[in-house]
Amino acid sequence: MKIHDSIAFVSGANRGLGLSIARELLARGARKVYAGARSIDSLGADVPGIVRIQLDVADPASVAAAAAQCPDVNLLVNNAGIARVMQSTLDPAWIETAREIFETNFYGLVLSTQAFAPILAANGGGAIINVLSDTTWFSRPLLSAYSATKSAAWSFTNAARIELREQGTQVLGLHVGFMDTDMTKGYDLKKTSPQDVASHALSALESGKEEVLIDENTRLIKQSLSAERPYYLDVPALA
Repeated sequence: MKIHDSIAFVSGANRGLGLSIARELLARGARKVYAGARSIDSLGADVPGIVRIQLDVADPASVAAAAAQCPDVNLLVNNAGIARVMQSTLDPAWIETAREIFETNFYGLVLSTQAFAPILAANGGGAIINVLSDTTWFSRPLLSAYSATKSAAWSFTNAARIELREQGTQVLGLHVGFMDTDMTKGYDLKKTSPQDVASHALSALESGKEEVLIDENTRLIKQSLSAERPYYLDVPALA
């Protein structure tokens, strides 16, 4: 899919990767970018071309209302996501925390895909980018609930890709490790800038790819899945 003259909808676009993707889309000639977020008061105020849309991806009525306001979209970016740190997989609060994260990271992605897929079909097919993670393929106890949502989202992405090919919709799974955003503030780790992630992701989309592994560590983790001792068996506490 070509970005120039496209009309995109980006969820979770108020900061971090979502805002970087919105900016990169406009820099590459997108005609319009709808930016969806729970709080839109200052969303994209300094970015000409952004149209602010109130959106809570965990609320089916909010997703449906957002889609109804954007009938011209031909690119959907499912970026909205949250994370919660858990000290142990045996913590009694784990299930409730996981439910909260699943509502946004998994069910929110599903709801948005279902709401916008008919719109994409009506506008020639277009494309979907699903923001996933390197934690799709491994899990630390601290982020085990978050990792579970990304594994589920990857599975849905792969199924949706097969089905949506029939209507000419390209589905790109974007996998990346730690990014330099508010979500990772306070962690002394190697991080990729969201601007670089946005640039690589949109280049992959324009190249017709269906999966993009942004950083070296993500590529090594994916490659290890067929190894006798894959990464997920020996993952360090933080990497």
